[in-house]
Amino acid sequence: MSNLDQTAPVRSGEELNKSALLHYLNGQFQKEETDLNIQQFPAGFSNLTYLIHFAGQELVLRTPPIGAKIKSGHDMGREHKVLAGLGSIYHKIPKVHAYCDDPAVLGTPFYLMERVSGIILRPKMQPIEYPDATTMAGISRSLVLTLVELHQLDYSAAGLADLGKPGGYVDRQVAGWTKRYAKSKTDHLEEVDHVALWLESEKRTSGRTALIHNDFKYDNVVLDGNDPTSIIAILDWEMCTLGDPLMDLGTTLGYWVNDDDPPWLQELSLSPTVIPGNLSRSEVADLYLKTAGQTEPNLIFYYVFGLFKISVIVQQIYARYQQGHTKDERFANLIHVVKGLNVHAKQVIDKGKLDDLY
Repeated sequence: MSNLDQTAPVRSGEELNKSALLHYLNGQFQKEETDLNIQQFPAGFSNLTYLIHFAGQELVLRTPPIGAKIKSGHDMGREHKVLAGLGSIYHKIPKVHAYCDDPAVLGTPFYLMERVSGIILRPKMQPIEYPDATTMAGISRSLVLTLVELHQLDYSAAGLADLGKPGGYVDRQVAGWTKRYAKSKTDHLEEVDHVALWLESEKRTSGRTALIHNDFKYDNVVLDGNDPTSIIAILDWEMCTLGDPLMDLGTTLGYWVNDDDPPWLQELSLSPTVIPGNLSRSEVADLYLKTAGQTEPNLIFYYVFGLFKISVIVQQIYARYQQGHTKDERFANLIHVVKGLNVHAKQVIDKGKLDDLY
């Protein structure tokens, strides 16, 4: 297992204004440095993330993707507020250093935080990189228990009581993601329309409100390099809000592929969940509900919603690629991911269960 998430040279078209950033950093940290090094974390598909070497320290810089028009998902000020607030009450939050909305610096808002060194499990890991089955089982349980932990945080104490509007959350989510799909639609996919209509007709709510991450998965947490079963930081808070915690669980399940799912589904590589020792979707759901002290007879709606939401996020990224806003060739075939996720969602609807679907 690699002990550090790897960086790469900055992709063409995603370069930062080095001189303007250096001037800003010198003012922010009261330094007189003459140079800095900029690398990029290449694995993400949403906000752009860079590693900045400055004055003997490593900083992580986050900024919206080029061409993005989805304000709530790329609001750097909001994400900075979440991290700063949660950092005052919770230890699994990277320390934030600064937020800048002056367009004269980089042309777009950004924030800076510490780099948390540890292990990040990424999709398409090679078998030689896998933890052993016992360790993976522990990591899997820790992920679920951390999600429960997150949902039990006192968001008012973190100053985040105004982060969202819990009332009518599920209704707004179903309608909102359906509209986002329509705005970013590039191809006619009958499966997407079918799933959207089903979600509208089957809406339900747990009646609970919690701070929810909305993108909680393996590559958004950092594992302790000395004990990988321990999660030391949660990353990528861009979609965090207040809402129904089971919607958050549904998104996590949406990324979860079992080792007995068909090869085409496993090849989508949404998250490294087929590593031996990993929990199944049903085991994730059962552990979450038991630990949270909740009873929910039917999680199908939440799981299907998670699949649909992830497919719309992928569709938005694919649309930006089609419009020429990014030249990242990883995005060229994402339409097949959109279709595959909704084919699977329809199978979940038809079978009415989380596992043993094929």
